[in-house]
Amino acid sequence: MKAARARTPRRPRKGTNPTLKDPVGVYCRVRPLGRADQECCIEVINHTTLQLHPPEGFRLCRNGEYRETQYSFKEVFGTLVAQKELFDVVAKPLVEDLIRGKNGLLFTYGVTGSGKTHTMTGSPGDGGLLPRCLAMIFNSIGPFQAKRFVFKLDEKNGVDVQSEVEALLERQRREALPIPKTPAGKRQLDPEFADMIAVQDHCRAEEVDEDNVYGVFVSYIEIYNNYIYDLLEEPPCDSIKPKWNSCNTPVRNGDFVPPQSKTLREDQNHNMYVMGCTEVEVKSTEEAFEVFWRGQKKRRIANTQLNRESSRSHSVFIIKLAQAPLDADGDNVLQEKEQITLSQLSLVDLAGSERTNRTKAEGNRLREAGNINQSLMTLRTCIEVLRENQLYGTNKMVPYRDSKLTHLFKNYFDGEGKVRMIVCVNPKAEDYEESLQVMRFAEVTQEVEVARPADRPLCWLTPGRRLRHQALREELSRKLELRGGPVGAGPEEQSPAELFFQSLPPLPSCELLDINDDQTLPKLIEALEQRHKMRQALAEEFAKNVLAFKTMLQEFDSSVASKENYIQGKLAEKEKTITGQRTELERLEKKIKTLEYKIEILEKTATIYEEDKRNLQQELESKSQKLQRQASDKRRLEARLQGMVAETSLKWEKECERRVAAKQLEMQNKLWVKDEKLKQLKAIVTEPRAEKPERPSREREREKPLPRSVSPSPVPSTPVAPLRARRSRSAGERWVDHRPPSHVPTETLLQPRVPRAITVEAPSERALARCDRYLLTHQELASDGEIQTKLIKGDVFKTRGGGQAVQFTDIETLKQESPTGRKRRSSPPSPDPAGDAADSEWTDVETRCSVAVEMRAGSALGPGFQHHAQPKRRKP
Repeated sequence: MKAARARTPRRPRKGTNPTLKDPVGVYCRVRPLGRADQECCIEVINHTTLQLHPPEGFRLCRNGEYRETQYSFKEVFGTLVAQKELFDVVAKPLVEDLIRGKNGLLFTYGVTGSGKTHTMTGSPGDGGLLPRCLAMIFNSIGPFQAKRFVFKLDEKNGVDVQSEVEALLERQRREALPIPKTPAGKRQLDPEFADMIAVQDHCRAEEVDEDNVYGVFVSYIEIYNNYIYDLLEEPPCDSIKPKWNSCNTPVRNGDFVPPQSKTLREDQNHNMYVMGCTEVEVKSTEEAFEVFWRGQKKRRIANTQLNRESSRSHSVFIIKLAQAPLDADGDNVLQEKEQITLSQLSLVDLAGSERTNRTKAEGNRLREAGNINQSLMTLRTCIEVLRENQLYGTNKMVPYRDSKLTHLFKNYFDGEGKVRMIVCVNPKAEDYEESLQVMRFAEVTQEVEVARPADRPLCWLTPGRRLRHQALREELSRKLELRGGPVGAGPEEQSPAELFFQSLPPLPSCELLDINDDQTLPKLIEALEQRHKMRQALAEEFAKNVLAFKTMLQEFDSSVASKENYIQGKLAEKEKTITGQRTELERLEKKIKTLEYKIEILEKTATIYEEDKRNLQQELESKSQKLQRQASDKRRLEARLQGMVAETSLKWEKECERRVAAKQLEMQNKLWVKDEKLKQLKAIVTEPRAEKPERPSREREREKPLPRSVSPSPVPSTPVAPLRARRSRSAGERWVDHRPPSHVPTETLLQPRVPRAITVEAPSERALARCDRYLLTHQELASDGEIQTKLIKGDVFKTRGGGQAVQFTDIETLKQESPTGRKRRSSPPSPDPAGDAADSEWTDVETRCSVAVEMRAGSALGPGFQHHAQPKRRKP
């Protein structure tokens, strides 16, 4: 009987229902603290929410910011949750789907030392998710398992089904081969893991199709430095043939032979699988876990600063379940490949992300950490692109091929099974930043939706076939026990010869009563003649039937011969076609291998070029930022220099104008003083000496206005501080004299007056439009108690919007002061007549000439006057 080829239920776009989608189930498990005195940064709020609060050191490094964040999950498991409770909520539904013919993916994610391996594998006396999944599978399908080698996996991710005879021959052939046998279920268990699989709850699935037979296959691989290795592959063992290294020299048989990495392939249903991976058929929980433990010993682990047994690779334990229905009799496996289903459950223990500045990794450990972080970053990128495509309706390409991890499980995210993730976190304060990144990734993952796989099609056979067959066998066994012989050997069941003899006429009695009996023999002769006639008729009919049957046989032989010749010709043609197709397949396989090798080389080259591109882009960005900073610094420096130049120019222009004005004022004052002295001298010389003039007191001099001559004054007569006109302005400019209502008039002799000015209490657009200059009079109280007046001057400009704008250009300060070193007297001092009489005769002219009116050059007081009188010394 030919083996039937199975088809997996993972048919793209056919095995899924695009209208029904389920989000990725994300769960969180909090590991207990190692010591009771450790600072904790994670707090479980309720069964779906936990809260992260920054530790003390983190707040100090962030300028005292204290920000608590909360994250929600499908369910949160605290530090006291047992493994069974976690299994019932997370993994049990995946096992039930596996038995129903659906795929599932369960992986643990978190930083190093967060308890991922413990969650997946467990500890002695408390098994993890993996042994509990195996126990539930065999508890559910144990009575319905097929014999070994009834299901046979091929090398292209498919499964074949064989008859009982072929399976028996396969078992005998495998037993004769000198290969490592799979562990038997009744062997004594390894004490290392015996306690892990001693599960007492005996969990099983509720809905198991009893009319199917099942077969379980397991495989175990690891992804190390982005290469896939088979953990169940046995090293080559040949004690006769020596091994040769790359230098063509023999090596000892005991030397270690490094394992060969495996490649990923895509089957006819576009599902990814590991080519050449060892897949072991197991019949019990103990046998399956022993296979797992054998591979676990080969997994790469190392001691780091953060974890004594840190996983350096991603491990993937794959459980495949093949199932096929029984035939109509309920005795043998149905040999129809459309009815064979292959489902798988992948249990993934991801390596933890880590920071090299904390683990102090060097050499190989540093390279391993880089590859682990890169693969986890690729997983995060794929999740983010999937989320963006689903939320915003974009069609960005998901970079599955950037990592072997994401490439292997891309079918699950495309809708070929249910996906669940367990986020493991360590609540200690040192892992706060890493835990924060893990929480953000989990938050994004929950928003990704996966299409729900379609249910398995129903079988057309009548249900309950296995039970009916078992009942029939039990009834036959019971009959054999009661009758002690073959069933159906009773008198009621007769042979064809007995039926033929019963159809003949019965013979009369053959007993002769006396010698003269003449009736018995004639009756017997008549009965025998009738039987002879009937026999002859039957013989003739039999001869006719034989002749007809011979004719029919001859015709059938001729037709069979002609059909055989025709079939032989067709078979020869088919064999030629098959031979050609095999040749073509071999050629295509060689071409595929060549192309795969080229693709691998191109991928490596592309990776190198991408790395160079990223480095060059980073260098270009850094240099561009540097150039931008330099350009901005240059512009800032130019603006600063221009401002400094303009400020310095304006300052020196004002200084020059001030010095020129002060010099002009000083020269005018000197000239005016000389004119006044000459006038007084002339008046003294020309006036008669009739009587002695009375020397005026200081108070009278203050009350009297000083006599002015017609000589030019040093300053204008009315304004205290003359307004400085701009050189570019014409002489006919007009002013807006802004005096607020709170202006207090002063009693100074000279008051500011602006010619051609419009005096306003508040500036208006109409007044500003008619003038070219602006003057604001501002009064405030000085430090000495006197009123200080400031004249703020500016230019009026027109704006683009049609309005008016004022640009202030100068500020002048007017202040009233007492003469330096003098105090005002309330009454004039009494004159000394004796002294005046003694000095008046010969010092009268000198005394009068010694009184002058003089302005202090460059004084900030404006045109204020100070009186100086110095008496002449007497002549000896």
